[in-house]
Amino acid sequence: MRRIVRAGEFRVERAANACAIAAVVAALAGCAAQPAVAPATPTAPSAPSAPTAPAPPPPVNLQGFPPAYQAGFGDGCSTGRGTERKDGDRFGRDGNYRVGWQDGLAQCKRK
Repeated sequence: MRRIVRAGEFRVERAANACAIAAVVAALAGCAAQPAVAPATPTAPSAPSAPTAPAPPPPVNLQGFPPAYQAGFGDGCSTGRGTERKDGDRFGRDGNYRVGWQDGLAQCKRK
């Protein structure tokens, strides 16, 4: 059976398709319009204010975490075990080190 399409129905159908295509294009254009952000340049680490001996390994696997977080976690864990280790300059300016130190202290603190 053949359907007879009137001119008004054809325009509505065509407008609906055009709206769907415009929505897809707008969504894709929004994804592509994100500005490129240059990665932060690393700064030279400052000398630690604690003993220079390396901290003992923490009791958890830290693979996949940033190196600054790993260092902070190790220092915080050492502090929690009784040996005060904290790079005060780095703690104040490096968020990854600060969060790692706080997490390490909480994980290794004697109860």
